[in-house]
Amino acid sequence: MSILQIQPVIMAGGSGTRLWPLSRAGFPKQFLVLSGTQSLFQQAVQRVAGLASADISALPALIVGNEEHRFLVLDQLRDARIQTAAVLLEPVGRNTAPAVSLAALQALAAGQDPVLVVTPADQTVVDEAAFTAALQRAVRQAAEGGIVILGITPDRPETGFGYIKSQAQGEQWRVERFVEKPDLATAEAYLASGDYFWNSGMFVMRASTWLQALLRFRPDIDVATRAAFAGAQPDGLFVRPDKALFAAVPAESVDYAVMEHCPGSDIPLHMVPLDAGWNDLGAWDAVWQVAPKDAAGNATVGDAIVADSHNTLVHATSRLVSAVGLDNIVIVETADAVLVADRSKSQDVKKIVSQLSERQRAEQNLHRKVYRPWGWYDSIDMGERFQVKRIMVKPGASLSLQMHHHRAEHWIVVSGTAEITNGDQVLLLSENQSTYIPLGQVHRLANPGKVPLEIIEVQSGSYLGEDDIVRFDDSYGRK
Repeated sequence: MSILQIQPVIMAGGSGTRLWPLSRAGFPKQFLVLSGTQSLFQQAVQRVAGLASADISALPALIVGNEEHRFLVLDQLRDARIQTAAVLLEPVGRNTAPAVSLAALQALAAGQDPVLVVTPADQTVVDEAAFTAALQRAVRQAAEGGIVILGITPDRPETGFGYIKSQAQGEQWRVERFVEKPDLATAEAYLASGDYFWNSGMFVMRASTWLQALLRFRPDIDVATRAAFAGAQPDGLFVRPDKALFAAVPAESVDYAVMEHCPGSDIPLHMVPLDAGWNDLGAWDAVWQVAPKDAAGNATVGDAIVADSHNTLVHATSRLVSAVGLDNIVIVETADAVLVADRSKSQDVKKIVSQLSERQRAEQNLHRKVYRPWGWYDSIDMGERFQVKRIMVKPGASLSLQMHHHRAEHWIVVSGTAEITNGDQVLLLSENQSTYIPLGQVHRLANPGKVPLEIIEVQSGSYLGEDDIVRFDDSYGRK
């Protein structure tokens, strides 16, 4: 029996704007725990790792993600004890077609032509056995040539998804066309016909097949992506395409660049139906659908109390949230923002994010608690000329050697042991001890111990922005 080699590819880019305020540009939805006990990204990597069988051999996954999220990716892989082949970092977002091309070029660079199994990092699946069986079927078909897409068997007239029209031909399904997100009446007609499936964004083909199809339909993307990949620089697990050349790659989705051109061409495009409790959790209504509910259809997460309400979602993260007399409402609370929305309008949360962007509000990009490769900080209070942060540093980690032009800092150790560089002094401080960093002083905070270090930092000065940092030495390659 010949063994088919597959290369899982996890598409971990995207900002998840419709799940604001929990999803932010700096910590998007794929890294959130919205279903189960692991993040959507961790679930996606582990699902494709289970595709191996007697005739299928699975390589460690390739991750394609944003440069800004590189340490989130590594931390979550490490926490889940998942091995990966490489993390391809997009210096700028160019949509999914160039991202898949990077993965195909990386897979071919090893001298093989594996079957790529491409899946987004922000989906959930209830029936993993059905998922595995469908993907294995798709792998065996794709190994013979062409592209195989996973079509979700619809169970409702959904207006938030794109659709695929497909017809059965013997044991295979031939894709006839793709259609955009429909209105309700059209979605109801699609559901009644039995010929339409939700477009899952998951597809399978050999690496060479993808590049041949891209060259056929969008040679400009193919040539530009190859040039950027040729200038890639390896950095441990990270692979960085040439930034300037990648910025010149035309931005286009997989569907628009290739998939929609395949029907009627000489590139076979087939579909494998998937009925496995799939959901892309694209909006808060989808989160409500997959969440456990009470007898009245209410779903709660965190410290929440609901009375006389129906079909309502309350997601609390930092305080008690109570709701009375609500129907079909979404309430999402974080430490710095609260969203209240009609559940049927949850797709329109992106309109709020657009306004935040126009007003240059920080709540679009970051939470109050911000994760960094060395740990995290939480801005717990601020006022005129002062800011108070709670900072956690992982065992063995350190912040950069740095200085500030506009602020001084007081550090108080709450727990753990701190190694502090303060000018030409190196101090070792423990619980309840403190130090003062004058304005303009070169300094560094490190954790030499085996348990997390927590400190309270009090900043004072004329400007307290995060961009007032001059780095002299940094373990994470930041300027």
